[in-house]
Amino acid sequence: MTFNGFEQKDFDTFSIDGLEGRMEAIQTRIQPKFQEIGSYLVDYLSAQLGNEVYLHIAKHARRTVNPPQDTWLAIADNKRGYKKHPHFQVGLFDDHVFIWLALIYELDHKKAIAESFIDSFDELKELPDNYVVSLDHMKKDSIALPDLELKDVERFRDVKKAEFLIGQQLPVNDKRVVSGNEFLKTAKETYTRLLPFYQKALSSK
Repeated sequence: MTFNGFEQKDFDTFSIDGLEGRMEAIQTRIQPKFQEIGSYLVDYLSAQLGNEVYLHIAKHARRTVNPPQDTWLAIADNKRGYKKHPHFQVGLFDDHVFIWLALIYELDHKKAIAESFIDSFDELKELPDNYVVSLDHMKKDSIALPDLELKDVERFRDVKKAEFLIGQQLPVNDKRVVSGNEFLKTAKETYTRLLPFYQKALSSK
């Protein structure tokens, strides 16, 4: 299978009622695409980093009642898990795809990593203006990079549950979403720009 882009049916998955029905659609519609995207990006990132990285596809295993509002793949340098490590994500809500460098609340050495990002705030602000920052991976909300303030990164350091995800959100009908080649190219370019911050996070641990 070759990744040919996302289609409306993939996003419609999140309007299916009930955990079982939605999970079945995630597993049959979306996860095979994640496997294709993830394999491509794992090869690319491993080559760029000179280290092996590993693909993790969200299983939503802890859910017993409420169906997931989004789903994602993660790529990290740890084979067993990703949540405690700086990692890359690609995922879907019902109205957009996200491409993140993700530092979520389970992160080990969170304070030290946040300090390195505070020190690099000017470099963060030099990323493209169409990049956005999320402070909570469970929510769709994001801050346009030009509106990001130092206090947002300080909050990531100071608040236990605070998170910091940076990258792009592409709306459902964006041509980069519906074309497989364009999407892979966009994801690769996004991660290339974010690699210095990923490496900074790793070296802060």
